[in-house]
Amino acid sequence: MKKSVIYYFLFCVLLSTGCQKSSPATGNETDKDTLAVASNPFKGPLYWSPYEYNIITDGYIPEDEWEKNIDWMDKNLKDYGYKMVCIDGWGDDFKFNQDGYRTTHSSSWKHDYAWWAQNLTSRGMELGIYNNPLWVIKMAADAGIKIKGTNIPLSSIMNEGENATWFKWVQVNKPGAEEYVKGYIQYYADMGVKYLRVDFLSWFEDGWDRYMGTTGPKRPKEYYDTALRWMSEACDKNGMLLSLVMPHLYNDAEVERKYGHMIRINEDTGDGKWWKWSDNARGVKRVGWSQYANPMDGLTYWSKISGKNRMILDPDFLRINTFANKEEKKSVMTACIISGGAVTVSDRYNTIGDDLWVYQNKELLALREDGFVGKPLTNDPTKEESQVWKGQLSNGDWIVAFFNRENTYQSRGMLFSDLLIQDKAKVRDLWKHEDLGVMSSFSVRVPPHGVVVIRISKTT
Repeated sequence: MKKSVIYYFLFCVLLSTGCQKSSPATGNETDKDTLAVASNPFKGPLYWSPYEYNIITDGYIPEDEWEKNIDWMDKNLKDYGYKMVCIDGWGDDFKFNQDGYRTTHSSSWKHDYAWWAQNLTSRGMELGIYNNPLWVIKMAADAGIKIKGTNIPLSSIMNEGENATWFKWVQVNKPGAEEYVKGYIQYYADMGVKYLRVDFLSWFEDGWDRYMGTTGPKRPKEYYDTALRWMSEACDKNGMLLSLVMPHLYNDAEVERKYGHMIRINEDTGDGKWWKWSDNARGVKRVGWSQYANPMDGLTYWSKISGKNRMILDPDFLRINTFANKEEKKSVMTACIISGGAVTVSDRYNTIGDDLWVYQNKELLALREDGFVGKPLTNDPTKEESQVWKGQLSNGDWIVAFFNRENTYQSRGMLFSDLLIQDKAKVRDLWKHEDLGVMSSFSVRVPPHGVVVIRISKTT
């Protein structure tokens, strides 16, 4: 990807104040059967991304830095379930194969994707790929490359006259387009890649960006549907998790719910910190990407389409080292796990400091292994009840998280009878790692920006 992409993200960070035309939150209930989707075989992934390096340096990550972070992950987080490393943008397109597919993150790297996929496999880990198979490398097209398995020139599925920002998009109505898109995904699958992160989907869908305005043509709805269907078919064939990034999610994610396993539900992480996580344009629902600016709003609202074996929510990359205190850090990690969402570490070996403990909470991570996905009491992020999440483990135990997005201490609590527990139950704090006793209700004063997570188990 061109280095100029970084300016888009920085531009969004500066302008993402919710000043665009917006509509109020709907307050829809969280468990509407009408939003059910096909069974999703995946759980929220745990992985590392070089995003933090990319955005700080405005460039791709050098291979030696990439390797140092892999070594760090291997030593400190792999045994906790973080077994994937996914490349991100800010690379170059100078190296491509005979089919026009990009072979490496950067022409300055010694090793290609296939080599790194094998290296990670040897460590008990795997490679994830950031790329959009709708992007055509112009240099490959200009070189006269033919689409794999056909005699169709790669250049024929591009539109040189299309007024689109940054990318040369596949024209899905052209012969050979399907073969190119599916072939690109198969190329990754043959390396052993099991995760594909597909970005800038809103730009392809209708060429509109909240901050940049027009970025391309408005395409027929069926073109977007077709493109995602092709990706879905190729990913499903190879057991690959399909992550959809920068989607408009029009009509309650009507198209994305049909084809994706995971969707981004908030703006980019940028420089991190609590403002980006919880306060940016708080409670403002907008039309198109991104409907909610901050992860807490996004996770809350879109919980109506998440659930066990349903859509996974992606709150974007985590830069835990940017948060002000332990309370904020616990809150961020808890929200990712309690929602069944992705936990995408972007802290690095030389920025994590003393914060590894946030990612190493075995009692929280066990919820993910169980397939747990909680729900807020309401999916309207403007209501206080949205800061209490609950859900049930496969053995019948309840998990309840009491968040506090405010700047002062807040009282939170729950009667266990509301969980249909008629007798007293055992309570355990999952951050303190302490048994709190036997009780029939629970109440607590939650620190500013903090969270308390309890596990409720029957006494017999």
